[in-house]
Amino acid sequence: MTLDRLTASRRAFLAAAAGLAAVSAGLPARAQKLQTKAHIVIIGAGAAGTALASRLVERLEGAQITVIDGRAEHLYQPGLSLVAAGLKPAAYTLSRTTDWLPRGVNLIAEPAAAIDPVAKTVATVGGQVLTYDFLVVAPGLVLDHDAIEGFSLDLVGRNGIGALYAGPDYASKTWEAASKFTQEGGIGLFTRPATEMKCAGAPLKHTFLIEDIASRTVGKGKYEMHYAVPQTALFSVPIVAEKVRMLFGKRGIASHFGHVLKSVDADRKQATFATTDAAGVTGTVEMPYDYLHVIPPQRAPDVIRQSGLSWADKWMDQGWVEVDQKTLRHRRFPEVFALGDVAGVPKGKTAASVKWQVPVVEDHLLAAISGGEGTLAYDGYTSCPLITRVGRAMLVEFDYNNNLVESFPGVIAPLEELWVSWLMKEVALKATYNAMLRGRA
Repeated sequence: MTLDRLTASRRAFLAAAAGLAAVSAGLPARAQKLQTKAHIVIIGAGAAGTALASRLVERLEGAQITVIDGRAEHLYQPGLSLVAAGLKPAAYTLSRTTDWLPRGVNLIAEPAAAIDPVAKTVATVGGQVLTYDFLVVAPGLVLDHDAIEGFSLDLVGRNGIGALYAGPDYASKTWEAASKFTQEGGIGLFTRPATEMKCAGAPLKHTFLIEDIASRTVGKGKYEMHYAVPQTALFSVPIVAEKVRMLFGKRGIASHFGHVLKSVDADRKQATFATTDAAGVTGTVEMPYDYLHVIPPQRAPDVIRQSGLSWADKWMDQGWVEVDQKTLRHRRFPEVFALGDVAGVPKGKTAASVKWQVPVVEDHLLAAISGGEGTLAYDGYTSCPLITRVGRAMLVEFDYNNNLVESFPGVIAPLEELWVSWLMKEVALKATYNAMLRGRA
């Protein structure tokens, strides 16, 4: 066997092993189907809504399951960071929504327009009004680009501006701008928002990847890297934050804390930040750039914020759904559950979190149909294959309490930059994600 074939075989074996382990972990044995006439409405056909619908079809007999989502395309969001670094094409992240929804589910292909949790109804933009016995809200979140003065999506790919979160086409345009920076050098400026956000490791991944690529192309000494963020640490888990700080130091990436991006002057290539220093003193500062990566504030969709389902005493500007953090069941409307990005819990806006949230909601929903109480609890599990170089990553997994949780103890060390952790992100994760959509993970 040639060396190339041996390497390919080893990669295939490890990918299959990692994917199989992830798929099989923690899955309860399938019970006999539950007979019910319940009408279950799921808002959102993304990762969370589709995965739950697939599982409910296997568990329920006679139920009416309706999914409401106007998006024709299903987006594999974990792939956007790879597209924005020139490692995958935009098409890698796209499929059709209908490719994943199981038979037995009724899809209403239009957005939800209003929710009345007292009357137990959902209205669509096309004027349909559906009554429900149980409602699961999983519409994802909204990227508030308008909150940044002077910025608009038509700037992405031009004047040195990138924004990978906005979708596959914008991730490709982000690489166009980032690629120019890696070839010519200059000042790279990377940001993240003050709000909660999906995959909080993504800003770090993009920063690490672009620095790594620039070091191999234009070369050290020809570029500067600056990471400007509102927070006081580089990651929410202290031990991970310290590891990232050390890596930034070794690679010459400067950190600027207490910096909230407020405006962009694309013609002058200047970004303006509202600042707060360690003593609490506020101000503003302008920072120049040759490449700027923008991640805007992120909020619940209007249909959620206007429904009365949001928290009233926290995340006031963001609108996340008021749920019990262990059951993901609404605290005031027990027939309502939330999944994925929109759930108002301290952690969990990743696809890996969805994998562990969905069985919990399934358990409590089926128990409610049966007149009982569920037993599963979501512990805040979140996974971030934190890419640090092309071909290297740290598999960071943690819970609500910032405890590191290892899926492969003794095999994958969570704070080491490993090729196998890169493989988890680059190959195995998508296979596990697809299995999750089918209800098999």
